[in-house]
Amino acid sequence: MAAVAGVSHQTVSRYLRGDPGMRPQTKEKVRAAVEELGYQPNLSARSMRTRRTQRIGVLLPAVSGFQASALSGAIDIATAEGYALEVFSVDGDAHASFEKVRQIADSGQVDGILALAPLPPETENSYPGRAAIVASADYDEHTRSMGAMADGSCIAELMEGLHDLGHRRFLHVTGTLSFASARNRRQVFLETVERLGVGPALIHRGTWSPESGYEAVTALPEEGGPTAVIAASDTIAAGVINGARDRGWSVPEDLSVTGWDNQSLGAHMRPTLTTVKDDRRQLGRNAMSRLLAALRSEPLPEEESLSTVIWRGSTGPAPT
Repeated sequence: MAAVAGVSHQTVSRYLRGDPGMRPQTKEKVRAAVEELGYQPNLSARSMRTRRTQRIGVLLPAVSGFQASALSGAIDIATAEGYALEVFSVDGDAHASFEKVRQIADSGQVDGILALAPLPPETENSYPGRAAIVASADYDEHTRSMGAMADGSCIAELMEGLHDLGHRRFLHVTGTLSFASARNRRQVFLETVERLGVGPALIHRGTWSPESGYEAVTALPEEGGPTAVIAASDTIAAGVINGARDRGWSVPEDLSVTGWDNQSLGAHMRPTLTTVKDDRRQLGRNAMSRLLAALRSEPLPEEESLSTVIWRGSTGPAPT
């Protein structure tokens, strides 16, 4: 491995020990060699030397459809760094999750715990001391997006792109406002309308349903309405497009439409749907990287963005 990485055997050993003093460039060389050679460390031997288990516990809620991609991303990082993962499941609320975390930490079987299940906010400073713990608070107990997964900043990018295409009148159709993601997207919409000077801010309060989008468009005046609709989800956007067609409007010639979620159907609609992709796998990579940094007493790593705008056929120049 040392020869492939172009470093000394001592440097490889430092990498496998998780030495926090290694230069990032050197660490990257060794990591690439580990991947190329498919190296699997002898965890038993290492744990005897370091008194660490080289194991990480990952806590998932019993209903974990949203967390499956995040788990996959966490596995990517952990295995590349020589850690084995043990996945635990918990059924119950955030307090039940915290009790499960305490049990795992007290077992002494893991060096760290990544909680992909929500933990009570009041327990943030009372985690057990036997294991490093990172809670990725990106979904609440009802699988509603929180934290990074509720960031609405891509709404500004969508509106700026449409503004460059000549659009000056925008309508936002919200999702269900009990969701932080819906509230954040609405707030970014309001801020961007003010910053671009394209008011008034037109908002239709909706739900995560195509009916919301349909109702918002069919209620618009025949003249002087918005030229672009910023829908809070792809499902809402589908209703917007259907409503526009029923009124005899063409998308995007008469009305540009954007969504959010990058649902697979959007790439096959006519026109294809401009949307925002949330990378839940990267969410898991980011969270695991934070945990490994805590284990090694390293600075928190710079995190990759989770959301990306995908421009497609449902957006075009403003009508003249």
